[in-house]
Amino acid sequence: MTVRLTVQRAAWEAHMSAVAAAYGPGMVPVVKGNGYGFGRPLLHHLVHELAGGALGTPGSVCVGSVHELHDVPADLTPMVLTPTLEAPTDTRAVLTVGNLRHVEALRDWHGSVMVKLASSMHRHGATRDELPALLAAVNAAGLPAAAYALHLPLAGSDDARLAEIEAWLPLVPAGEPLWVSHLEPAAFHRLVLEHPDRTVRIRVGTALWHGRPRADFLHLDADVLHTRPVRAGEQAGYQLSTVPFDGTLVVIGAGSSHGVSLLDGLDLSAGSPFHFAHARVPLLERPHMHSTIAVVPDGQPCPAVGDRVDLQRPFITTAADEVCWR
Repeated sequence: MTVRLTVQRAAWEAHMSAVAAAYGPGMVPVVKGNGYGFGRPLLHHLVHELAGGALGTPGSVCVGSVHELHDVPADLTPMVLTPTLEAPTDTRAVLTVGNLRHVEALRDWHGSVMVKLASSMHRHGATRDELPALLAAVNAAGLPAAAYALHLPLAGSDDARLAEIEAWLPLVPAGEPLWVSHLEPAAFHRLVLEHPDRTVRIRVGTALWHGRPRADFLHLDADVLHTRPVRAGEQAGYQLSTVPFDGTLVVIGAGSSHGVSLLDGLDLSAGSPFHFAHARVPLLERPHMHSTIAVVPDGQPCPAVGDRVDLQRPFITTAADEVCWR
């Protein structure tokens, strides 16, 4: 039972170098969640190795939450993107605050904060009316404000995102860094050039580690563990499901413990995330913990035990058993 993430190392490294060069030293890598499928320790090691500036702002890395601080190397400053309602013991982290409750939770904590500004996402962050009270609370709590941050939506255009940033800039003190997101390199450099008196940083995750759209130097697949011929009308699986046609049952070593599920809103046939010989492999049942039972119709190419089937799932929600470097 193995789900593999195969990486064409040379192409992946060339891609990362190109993205880092495109954004320049204002880029800050993001290492959060499952480490974009690679695991956070591996990406932290890479950021640490390139902390001299080849991979963005030296010494900084963005993480998802306070629960991801434990594997950040000691000489990297973690910028925590999600607010917390319970202060961590780690005071080297820069924590995000977007409302008064976030500040209240850090009253006895001795570290720096990043002030989150509300964007059109309407997730967390202070509105223009709320910002003065938030800044007063930050000051009263003795929390140095290391930066301001604006998390912009993926949808829409760079022009729209830049307009949001421009609308906020008059309220951001000139000497304070502003951290933004989801701008293409050209738009980011336009922002920097138009405001040479400001320090602007951009956090980059998916585009750096995967490419956007995802590049072909990364590939997920899973092992076939067992096969058995079946006839239409037979029953098989955890739910004793009825086999819909003559074919072969194929047991794949990937399941819900790996984050494998049906493609959104689709049925067992059209929603299967598995492919073999460029054909989608219909499922007999939904994926179980560590395996998935598929059924390949007679006449369609069928994998054998030991073959691998392609797995079509987002890397950020898939737990690979191993990373294979090529």
